[in-house]
Order: sequence, then structure tokens, then C-alpha cells
Amino acid sequence: MIKRKIFGASYGFGDWLMQRGTALIMALYATLILVVLAIVQPSTYLEWRSIFDNRIMAFLTFIYLVALFFHAWIGVRDIWMDYVKNAGVRLLLLMATLAATIGYTGWAVQILWRV
Repeated sequence: MIKRKIFGASYGFGDWLMQRGTALIMALYATLILVVLAIVQPSTYLEWRSIFDNRIMAFLTFIYLVALFFHAWIGVRDIWMDYVKNAGVRLLLLMATLAATIGYTGWAVQILWRV
């Protein structure tokens, strides 16, 4: 039996499941933040800041952002793999997208924990 490698956007159950998993995390967080905002009803900067000074809320926000960045990485990666035919340009775009998502994650840490 010959196993053939398929080069492309690596469509498959794993990518599909990851997209759905990250979407579920984002939907749950969106529900949570709407409930928190309805209860707290922040109107000043200090009230907004107090929401995220809570370490649990900061952690849940970080989990949301990681899910968002990973969700975006999978989607944009698939777009590059499907529509950019030149391998060099595609590799450059993939590296730029990956660098941006890693950078955004670091930025989120800096904002949430004021590093």
C-alpha cells in the first residue's frame, strides 16, 4: 500500500474539530462577558479595569484570545494554502501570519497582566 502525501490546506477532521472547538470557546466567552457587563454595567475606565483585574476573568479572556488567534490561524492558513499558488509567496504569507498571531498572543499577555 502506498501512502500518498497530500500538500495543501490539510483539510481533515482535526482542522474541522479545532475550528469548532475554538468557536465554542469564543461563544461561551462572549456569553460570559455579556452577562458580566450586564451585571457590572461599567461606565468609567476604573470600572472596566476592575473587571479584568480579577485574575479569573483575565485568565478566561486570555483563553478566549488564544482560541481566537488559533481559529484565525487555521482559517487564514487554509486561505493561503488554497489560493496562493506560488510556494515562496505562500511560505512568506504563512510565516507572516504565524508571526502576527504569536505577536498578538504576547501583546494580550502584556495587556492582561501589565507585564
